[in-house]
Amino acid sequence: MGKEESKRFRYGLIGKDISYSFSKGYFARKFEAMKLANHSYENFDLPQIEAFEQLRSEANVAGFNVTIPYKESILPYLTDIDDTAAKIGAVNTIKVVQDGLIGYNTDAYGFQKSLEPHLEAHHKKALVLGTGGASKAVLYVLDLLNIKATSVSRSPDHDQIGYDDLTQDILEEHLLLINCTPLGTYPDVDRKPSVPYDFITDKHLLFDLIYNPSQTAFLKEGENKCATICNGHRMLELQAEKSWEIWNKD
Repeated sequence: MGKEESKRFRYGLIGKDISYSFSKGYFARKFEAMKLANHSYENFDLPQIEAFEQLRSEANVAGFNVTIPYKESILPYLTDIDDTAAKIGAVNTIKVVQDGLIGYNTDAYGFQKSLEPHLEAHHKKALVLGTGGASKAVLYVLDLLNIKATSVSRSPDHDQIGYDDLTQDILEEHLLLINCTPLGTYPDVDRKPSVPYDFITDKHLLFDLIYNPSQTAFLKEGENKCATICNGHRMLELQAEKSWEIWNKD
């Protein structure tokens, strides 16, 4: 057996309360299909980001994905950061190199490629629900696509609005709604952002970054109003494949 064949390649997801993770099953199936018996993917469930200090020194770890709530707090632990990830201000992919850790953002790629097929000419303005790390990649993509975005927060700052500010006029003007909050994730499937759903129409596009369940309470509200709906499953597949590409490039 050659040296490369005997070497173990460990990958994993950094997050908190991530037993539901999409990534572990996705990469397990991928490694099996590719007959990569020396590759593994695991969940690194960290109670706080400081626990990453010990994890990053473990043997044979070749790359990480990062999810809620550490996409921003991971930044100080990185040796370098890709230009796109630096502009976004959040990282969801880390490549382990000989002299450190390089941060990337593949959420933006996955979001853009999964959103674009659903866009219509009238989707000129968007409401981005939530202000965490995932929303930063969404805002970056919307700017690239020349879609004017307004962030909605429970505690809005000067350039955001609150959920209580969402009027009929605002909903009629903003025909793209993107849920970047964890509200509705399994097992709390009945929860959803506090949006006045009565003002949703068939011209609206509702995109939810959540993938489990496949149809969240947020998306059900959109479907009830004949809006176009899309969950985060395809986005996750795309960002995972982009992560794999980054880990394997020279």
